Amino acid sequence: MPLALLALAVGAFGIGTTEFVIMGLLPDIAAEYGVTIPTAGLLVTGYALGVVIGAPLLTVLGNKVSRKRMLMLLMGLFVLGNLLSAVAPNFGLMLTGRIVASLAHGSFFGIGSVVAAELVAPDKKAGAIATMFTGLTVANIVGVPLGTFIGQTVGWRITFAIVSALGVVGLLGIAKLVPAMPRPEGTRLRGELSAFRNPQVLLAMAMTVLGFGGVFAAITYIAPMMTEVAGYSEGAVTWLLVLFGVGMFLGNLLGGRFADRALMPMLYAALGGLAVVLALFTVAAHNKILAAIAILLVGALGFATVPPLQKRVLDQAHGAPTLASAVNIGAFNLGNALAAWLGGLVIAAGLGYTAPNWVGAVLAAAALGLAFWSATLERRIPAVEASTAGAPVPAPVHH
Repeated sequence: MPLALLALAVGAFGIGTTEFVIMGLLPDIAAEYGVTIPTAGLLVTGYALGVVIGAPLLTVLGNKVSRKRMLMLLMGLFVLGNLLSAVAPNFGLMLTGRIVASLAHGSFFGIGSVVAAELVAPDKKAGAIATMFTGLTVANIVGVPLGTFIGQTVGWRITFAIVSALGVVGLLGIAKLVPAMPRPEGTRLRGELSAFRNPQVLLAMAMTVLGFGGVFAAITYIAPMMTEVAGYSEGAVTWLLVLFGVGMFLGNLLGGRFADRALMPMLYAALGGLAVVLALFTVAAHNKILAAIAILLVGALGFATVPPLQKRVLDQAHGAPTLASAVNIGAFNLGNALAAWLGGLVIAAGLGYTAPNWVGAVLAAAALGLAFWSATLERRIPAVEASTAGAPVPAPVHH
């Protein structure tokens, strides 16, 4: 494994910790600022929307910057945002800090995916992307539970201060281990934008929004769901998040392995299984053991979609992958924002803390439908990517 992949995984660990640790700390943050749980959920929605905006914006602004330098700048922005969250005296500034940190998220994973894919042979690309995302999944096994424990026992502000330190470690790792990879000469913004004329790219991004949105519909409100419905103590949320992280880790490995062999069948299985598990979670949430199993499966099935969806975008946006890759990371978080918002709506409507699971099941089922549609279009027009992108289908491009 190239050491550069390890450096990318370190950065992903820090980003993954700050993205997901908020789930276990929502009740504590809501209590300190005197806001409701659905209002505190805006910290999830705001972060996700920041990723959606930051992914294309910062990728475009970094068009003339080497990929290594851009990754370092993004980690610096991430550190700044988390420091602001750690010291925010009111909810508005806390939300601002979350958004500032989130601006770096999409571009980091988007550019990082391209760098990871270029470091390995063509038949190892999905595996390399999965290796980078391993940092995010390990964050959910170690960083998120530990951050939740610290936040619940010492104070959530300490958690965000520690996350800032993780960002510094990620920045140093990139500076030391990622090789100098200047942006390819001759690549222009117009060429990057041409990828979005390919309907398969847009369909893959729509699958991303809906499929991973299904995960966040349930996980955003996991703390109140487990304490108020399943009957767990507040402290038990920490190890439940460990289970979620273990599921993500396993799903990421499986998704990376099988996406290089049978990408679309992998998506069918993961999205279909996710829809079923989320629907059953509505009932399983009333039983401690079944709820724990459901959390593990939601993590595994949800993250099994990440490497194949990211690889599909890279494959379909051949020759101009950087912006498309970053925008697809934004699509993951657009789904997160949509799901967190919808989940808050159904809770606020009095449907209970398990209602977001139904929202997630519907979103995952819709993503599965799009996957079948995408495959049907591809069979009917095998060269659709060539005709819509205005270029013949090439072999994977190595820079």
